[in-house]
Amino acid sequence: MFTGIVEEMGTVRAIGKIDDGWEMTLAANIVLEGTKLGDSIAVNGTCLTVAEMTDSTFKIGMAPETMSRTNLGDLSVGSPVNLERSVPANGRMDGHFVQGHVDGTGVIRTFRADHDSLWVTVAAAPEIMRYIVTKGYIAVDGTSLTVVDVFEDAFTFMLVAYTQQHIIIPQKKVGDRVNLEVDILGKYIEKFVAARSN
Repeated sequence: MFTGIVEEMGTVRAIGKIDDGWEMTLAANIVLEGTKLGDSIAVNGTCLTVAEMTDSTFKIGMAPETMSRTNLGDLSVGSPVNLERSVPANGRMDGHFVQGHVDGTGVIRTFRADHDSLWVTVAAAPEIMRYIVTKGYIAVDGTSLTVVDVFEDAFTFMLVAYTQQHIIIPQKKVGDRVNLEVDILGKYIEKFVAARSN
């Protein structure tokens, strides 16, 4: 379980295909503190298991399902990534409940500056848009954000100055893909309502 509060931006050191999957090595500092082999770290909002580590890097493996559902395949050596360690049971919940199970990707449609804040519009598929509500939560590349506007095929959110300096979204370009994880509560409610109506 994660909160969507990015702890640091790491950097891809190596990425490549191995056997039936992929592996990636990332440079990091903060997320390695207290981390041990087998722990979970969210990379752009994708929950991944630490398979190897040094004092300044860690390696993770990625299954074909992970590569098809996320934007991790868009990364290359030098790409920045959002990183967050899983939350301990006695930790603070500053964002929202983020599982690190990416529902799919969206595409950045627009950026618009508003004083020192930044408006971002992301287009998404109908199967994701159905769970996005105004003032609801969404994780975008692992960052816990509040939805401002919801349209038929897109939604908006705003990044304050501090957040812009600590996540990778402002470094992206229009047309870039982002990982999206909707609030799990919407999916549970939908399932319960469907079961009762049957």
